[in-house]
Amino acid sequence: MHGVQSVGVCYGMIGNDLPSKSDVVQLYKSNGITDMRIYLPDVEAMNALRGTGIGLIVGVANDILIDLAANPASAASWVDANVKPFVPAVNIKYIAVGNEISGEPTQNILPVMQNINAALAAASITGVKASTAVKLDVVTNTFPPSAGVFAAPYMTAVAKLLASTGAPLLANIYPYFAYIGNKKDISLNYATFQAGTTVPDPNTGLVYTNLFDAMVDSVYAALDKAGAAGVSIVVSESGWPSAGGDSATIDIARTYVQNLIKHAKKGTPKRPGVIETYVFAMFNENQKPGEATEQNFGAFYPNKTAVYPINFHGWPSAGGFGASVDNARAYNQGLIDHVGRGTPKRPGALEAYIFAMFNENQKNGDPTERNFGLFYPNKSPVYPIRF
Repeated sequence: MHGVQSVGVCYGMIGNDLPSKSDVVQLYKSNGITDMRIYLPDVEAMNALRGTGIGLIVGVANDILIDLAANPASAASWVDANVKPFVPAVNIKYIAVGNEISGEPTQNILPVMQNINAALAAASITGVKASTAVKLDVVTNTFPPSAGVFAAPYMTAVAKLLASTGAPLLANIYPYFAYIGNKKDISLNYATFQAGTTVPDPNTGLVYTNLFDAMVDSVYAALDKAGAAGVSIVVSESGWPSAGGDSATIDIARTYVQNLIKHAKKGTPKRPGVIETYVFAMFNENQKPGEATEQNFGAFYPNKTAVYPINFHGWPSAGGFGASVDNARAYNQGLIDHVGRGTPKRPGALEAYIFAMFNENQKNGDPTERNFGLFYPNKSPVYPIRF
């Protein structure tokens, strides 16, 4: 969660059986998911977000970038239609100028970002940052991570613009695809944040225990070489399919996603600290093109039941590292005391749901999963808490 674990979820809409937009927003709220990414502006979804405080990434469609690059007036119209009517009631954080653009159209990214920034300034909209969402293939020499460098000159220009505006680079990071493409050299444990593998970077001495960190740090290395060392990375997509292809199972998907959520608050060896991360995706989307795995990245089925149990919030009182009664009480009491104040960007009361009421002895997964409760099943408190 943003501000706690800084984990959001991508809300894709390429399906004909998905819940209503208002039901989706309620599902985010009930699961304590405080950040959302949508790939195109959607009036119904954005209206449903009004007053919720949920942070939002809004995408600019790839197929309109040519127009927005050539015509500042078109960029201004886009902002007038898709940002201005919603702020500040909707907490729009970033505008993603295209998603995974490749080839000749990449020449449009920089001018669109410039035109969007100018349009935001002209509309007196502050706090909304323009960026672009990239695949890892914008970086070459990704191993060791310190060798990372941008593969094309346009990314250096983009990085320098981000540095000048204070916006992050949005990066889609998928250990899944790296793993299935190179099982000879990459272990499943390394790809899913599990113990057993350490990979030192001979240039820096930093040691990597998971592929996600190595991938992110290769992008940071490229930013350094582009003269944009101060630019942060927001992981705008990361996930694992639960069906439809090689190593795509519910158990592996759950392991990856739950470990990703836990890991996001730690950062990487090169850049420790919370890394804002968006899980891909909220739902299985039955009309997504491509491999069958593309339709099976969801944490939820379209009927709103979970594909696998996952915790986006709370603190366990037993069962794992850092899981103690004292730590759980400190976190949850701190959360209760804090929600009345809100965030620096949005002061005031913040609606929040603590997970969970009871310890649940039949929950699947790590032992921590059974120990998030405020109360034991006999109704006695796990620890004293003040509401």
